[in-house]
Formats: sequence, C-alpha cells, structure tokens
Amino acid sequence: MRPKLLGIVNITEDSFSDGGRFFEPRAAIEHGLRLLEEGADILDLGAAASNPSAQAVPPEEEIARLAPVCEELLARGATLSIDSFATETQRFAINLGVNYLNDIQGFADPSFHAELAQAECFLIAMHSSQRIGRASRKAPDDSRPVTERVIDFFEKRIGALEQAGVAKKRLILDPGMGFFLSPDTSDSVRILRDIPQLQERFGLPILISTSRKSFLREIAGVPLEEVGAASLASEIFAAAQGARYIRTHQPKPLRESLRVWECFDEPELRPA
Repeated sequence: MRPKLLGIVNITEDSFSDGGRFFEPRAAIEHGLRLLEEGADILDLGAAASNPSAQAVPPEEEIARLAPVCEELLARGATLSIDSFATETQRFAINLGVNYLNDIQGFADPSFHAELAQAECFLIAMHSSQRIGRASRKAPDDSRPVTERVIDFFEKRIGALEQAGVAKKRLILDPGMGFFLSPDTSDSVRILRDIPQLQERFGLPILISTSRKSFLREIAGVPLEEVGAASLASEIFAAAQGARYIRTHQPKPLRESLRVWECFDEPELRPA
C-alpha cells in the first residue's frame, strides 16, 4: 500500500530547513498549492518551529499565522493537518474542521482529552524523549534501548487517550526522529528498522518524518542544502518497512520513486 504523503508548510521564521521562506500568508498558500501539485495528499501546516534553536511562539500568534492560510487552502479543497502542541491552537484547528492534528508531544494535556474524544479528526501522536516542548540536543535521561522507550511511551499515551474516549482507530503514531529520539544517530536508524515491530505491537498506522533531519546529514556527510538524496533514501526505506504516512518537504521525487518501487514490487515481476 502506497503511503500517504504530508507536504510540509512551515509558516515560521526559524524552521531549520526553510524558516522565513513561507512566513507570509501568500507565500505559504502558494507553497502549499505547489506541494499538492507535486503529489502531497495532505498539507501539514506548522506555525511554530520545533527544532532545538527555535523560539517559543504563543498560541495566539500561531493562530494568527495559520488562519488566513488555512482559510484559503480549505477553500481550495486541500486536506489539512495542523502541527502544534498548543491546546488553544488545536482547539482552533478542530473548530476549523481540519482532518488531522499533529502533536510533537503526543497530546500531553489530559485536560484536553475529552475534547479530542468529541472531535472527528485523526490524531498524529508523536513520541519525543523530551515529553514537553521542542527537541533538545541533550541525551535522554532514560538509558533503555530506544525502541523500548518508544513502545512504553505509546502504551501509556494510547491508554490515556482511550480512557478519555478517543477511538483508537483515529490514532496515527509517529515515533519521532533525530533529536526527538536522541543525539545518537543510531537511535533514528534503529527506529526506522523497527517500524514493523511498532505496527505489530499497536495495530496502528505509523508516520515517519525524516526529511532533511540532521542524522541523515551526519550519515551522508552533506550540508543541509545537499541532503535531498539522503532524505529520499530514508523515506523509501520507511515505505518499504510499512510506514503508512510520510511527512516530507519534497513530495515530488518521493511520489515518483514510490511509483517505480511499486512497479518493481509487482508479484508478476518477481522471480518464481
């Protein structure tokens, strides 16, 4: 099954890869429409960067940045995901009628779970070693193997959401990548290899977001502006491992690569 692609739209000044390029509403709208033309199924809109160097953005500012962009893109028929861990911003997105909420803290606010249960959108719950706030370059305090840590996080978070009335079928799990796991590159590689284990354990779709991450730049030995091929390689591997959603800055080469990969994977083309 071909994964759904989330095209990243950063309405920010300090995102690590393209901060400032799409900060103005018109630029963000045009970029979103371009990503849809290039093969994105969903647009993932974020108005507050989550990298270790990013500045905090108050919810009212997030909402002010998102509102005109969401209004135009929804009017154009786009399927939207809102990337925010702020309860106020998530409430705004629910009232707007978006299809997905994407939370890097995995919906950590228990006082909001009852409202989430009443909503209809899908919930992308991301694991992060930090639990609260943005990514950090510090090693996690928990010394257990990374996959064990991720599984423990999801077991507890899924249990809390279900107890509040959130239907499990609405959940999508993102194990996190790069600094959300740890500064150790091998942890991100391990999680990519263990996608089938996570799917089997929870019976839920897995979302992977490796696009332009620093661990890929470290492995490939390339700067940010040259990490496209490494990103694509990791995304194809994630798809081969069974990821059902891939969040990416560049849907066009990924969509094209998946078409070719599917062709090679057709049963009639396999040796007897």
